[in-house]
Amino acid sequence: MARVRNKSFLVMTFLSPLIMVGMVMLITYLTQLNKDDKRTIALVDDTGLFTAEFTNTDQTTYLNMTDQGLDFVRKLAKDEGYYGVLHIPEGSENNAKGVTFYGKETPSFGLVESIEKKIEKKLTNQNLVENGVDLAVLETSKISVDLGIENYSGEKSSKMSNWIKAAFGGGAGYLLMMFIIIYGNMVMRSVIEEKTNRIIEVIISSVKPFQLMMGKILGTTLAGVTQFAIWVVLGIVLLTVGQLVLGIDPSAANGAMSVEAQEIASNPDKLTEIFTEIAALPFLQLIAGFFVYFIGGYFLYSSIYAAIGAAVDNETDTQQFMLPIIMPLMLAIYVGFFAVIDNPHGTVATIFSIVPLTSPIVMLMRIPFDVPSWQLILSVALLIGSFMFTVWFGSKIYRVGILMYGKKPTYKELFKWLKY
Repeated sequence: MARVRNKSFLVMTFLSPLIMVGMVMLITYLTQLNKDDKRTIALVDDTGLFTAEFTNTDQTTYLNMTDQGLDFVRKLAKDEGYYGVLHIPEGSENNAKGVTFYGKETPSFGLVESIEKKIEKKLTNQNLVENGVDLAVLETSKISVDLGIENYSGEKSSKMSNWIKAAFGGGAGYLLMMFIIIYGNMVMRSVIEEKTNRIIEVIISSVKPFQLMMGKILGTTLAGVTQFAIWVVLGIVLLTVGQLVLGIDPSAANGAMSVEAQEIASNPDKLTEIFTEIAALPFLQLIAGFFVYFIGGYFLYSSIYAAIGAAVDNETDTQQFMLPIIMPLMLAIYVGFFAVIDNPHGTVATIFSIVPLTSPIVMLMRIPFDVPSWQLILSVALLIGSFMFTVWFGSKIYRVGILMYGKKPTYKELFKWLKY
């Protein structure tokens, strides 16, 4: 209650969503402005082969200035403020070597990709024709294969399913890691604050150190959950208001998308497939798993944070003890995004989803991929057991360190405290 009534807590609770949503809206607005910018590109095609390929769009205008020479066009483009000059020299009709884009600044990724695609397509078709291939026959001969994926029990999925599952699992894992770091540090700072103010000397006379540490963890957890829930609700409301009032749609900010991504976004069949895969996700299992691993993982790390807070006199002294906390979390994120996405049921992903220090994050990423029940049970059992051991371990340090002042403890001294 003291934490929730704190002015800084109240200010950040309601100010953070405003800042985050404001940043999203600003980035979206600036992206749309950038996307609406008109650009003029002078084309100097010495081969005369590619001129017809570069047609004007809503955003880009191509001016065919081949007859005026490259040197003159480059000077004119610089003086007139053109976006750039595309030069296709003689001899490029065979291998496209020497094609160069001149500009004041490096062109956007999307524009470079678009130019390359146009030239590649034209030269490929030309080579096919020269080798006696009828392009019309080739086009009608193309076969699109959509591999059906189905498990032994008859449940169907698609190749896009893995990416969607990885996105949801990765989002849940990353969210948990951020929560552990933010509110675990809050537990540690709270312990240091009470220790520095000598309030703890009064409290410790009425309750046991174990009870005090658990109360600290539970109280900060409830405050964090309350703050996080308010952030989610306010974020949704503010995003909705921003879209309705300001007319800014975050989903429309696709200026940085690749050509392939834009094709998917504009393809109704692909979008339908994506929504179908999202609807097929095991949301109940994801939600249940999130709460179980959220509680277990947070309590596991919070007990370590509380023990560190009790062992030091100020936040500066905590840096030497932070590596054992941060390293498993970072390792879990890297394993999750690389091993789980590549092979969610592989040896590396399976082991790290069972080891307690990494299982809260890695297992959350694996849950959408239908994890065997025995692995879930074993992972949860080890997590609970590790949490209980860490609470006991942390309370030993907490009991001694909470009344220690004026000395920086070492790992050797912490080990001695466990024997007291």
